[in-house]
Amino acid sequence: MDIVTRAKNMITNPKVEWDVVAAEQPNTSRIIMQYVLPLTVLGAIAAFIGYGLIGFSILGVHVGGVSWGIYYAIDKIVIGILSVFITAYVVDLLAPSFGSEKNLGRSIQLVSYGGTPALLAAIFAILPFIAGIVAIAGAVYSVYLWYLGLGPIKKTPEDKKVAYLIVAFLVLIVVYFLIGMILSRLLWPVFGIGYGSYGSYGM
Repeated sequence: MDIVTRAKNMITNPKVEWDVVAAEQPNTSRIIMQYVLPLTVLGAIAAFIGYGLIGFSILGVHVGGVSWGIYYAIDKIVIGILSVFITAYVVDLLAPSFGSEKNLGRSIQLVSYGGTPALLAAIFAILPFIAGIVAIAGAVYSVYLWYLGLGPIKKTPEDKKVAYLIVAFLVLIVVYFLIGMILSRLLWPVFGIGYGSYGSYGM
């Protein structure tokens, strides 16, 4: 699997690419190590540059510094990997309720490849002032890719797709929120950052 070709095809020709994915035997370690991790690391590097070296301003207060850059880089990697596993597990657990195939490997394929736009959007963290807008666009397109992939990957009936998709996407939102909250509580004290420290760490 060529990561560049897979990512390009998932963005530009997803209907055909999902059929290609469906013909592959799911290999979880390969998907994570050769697809999700490299894209996640790119997002982490972008986050370090964006928040650690460039920064942005809120109401005239500059937010940034090496501490923030390291925190956001770690945040991108941990959330990027954990969210795939947790969301795929929940998607697979819910599969029988929506007339879909229960197969964790297939769920990993769906979540990982369907999340390509969101993974690529994370690279725009290098420009923090537009990162949020691009992240929303990436999330929306990822939902569309999941919708297209439910049929060939999870064998989801057409009339069950929307409900299945809504539940899966809500799970992803909750997963991101919880992991992000836990990480902030664990890592902010380590790096000496917090809501009251914006602009204080420009090391």
